[in-house]
Amino acid sequence: MRYLTVMLTRIDRVQAAVTDGQAAATAYRRLLGAEVLREDRLAALAARRTTLALGTSEIELLEPDGSGAVADFVAQHGPGLFAAGVAVADIEAASAGFERAGLLGEREGRQIFLSPEALGIVGLRVVVTEDSDRNGGTGPVDFLYEVTHLTNDAASSARAIADRFGLRQEHFAPIESEQYGYAGILTLFDPGKLDRLETITPSDPGKTMGRFFAKRGPSLYMCFAESKDTAEIRGRLMTHAPRDWTGPTDEGPDPDVLFVHPKALGGVMIGISRTGVAWTWTGRPERAQGADEQ
Repeated sequence: MRYLTVMLTRIDRVQAAVTDGQAAATAYRRLLGAEVLREDRLAALAARRTTLALGTSEIELLEPDGSGAVADFVAQHGPGLFAAGVAVADIEAASAGFERAGLLGEREGRQIFLSPEALGIVGLRVVVTEDSDRNGGTGPVDFLYEVTHLTNDAASSARAIADRFGLRQEHFAPIESEQYGYAGILTLFDPGKLDRLETITPSDPGKTMGRFFAKRGPSLYMCFAESKDTAEIRGRLMTHAPRDWTGPTDEGPDPDVLFVHPKALGGVMIGISRTGVAWTWTGRPERAQGADEQ
């Protein structure tokens, strides 16, 4: 049985728990060209919120402001990736669907906050936002498309994600990496778009992801964005965070993939892939071949 018939439209944001929202916002601006949109307080999570535009996506920086989920997260883990953000066409329909299914999230404004306990998926926290047309920012990042969830059982987690959000499992794509030591499933929202929650199980305790999983257990790990100008991002990283990123440093063509380390971005790791390249590991490599024309 599916809990929702309202299809998720995209990964539209992430929420990051931070200890200093101003410092984190400065880092996102310098390294990724993000722009501050607004500042407010989020009562549902007892946090001061700074929302930034990152291309056509958003980053919500949440600084604890009283007792609540954000304060608990920071006290237990320090700053880091707090929630994956998905968009729906109609927040009222989504809210009604969640209520019928007994998924009791907290509602504030045009958003619904679903804890791991509400979803019944260990380590996965999701904020659901009503989709809207957004102009891209002036920076080099185009949009977010993936948030990674670490789990003990990727197949079970993928089935649960499909049920909770009304996704079609035939659209999902398996993924495996010997280099990074994991295997799992990309829960694609639409087979023609990159947007997905990646739910994976680390397999190598000696690698970075495996060590993180051993320490944290089921949890959110990182997110991915796409850029037409990864060379500009590389230049920003070499200037402002020379020791806190991974990727090719030689001059030449735009790099395919860069990783910005958590130390540089207030506890969040973000991967940046060149336009179209992510289709290489999404089961449709022929789409990556035309990346330069997209």
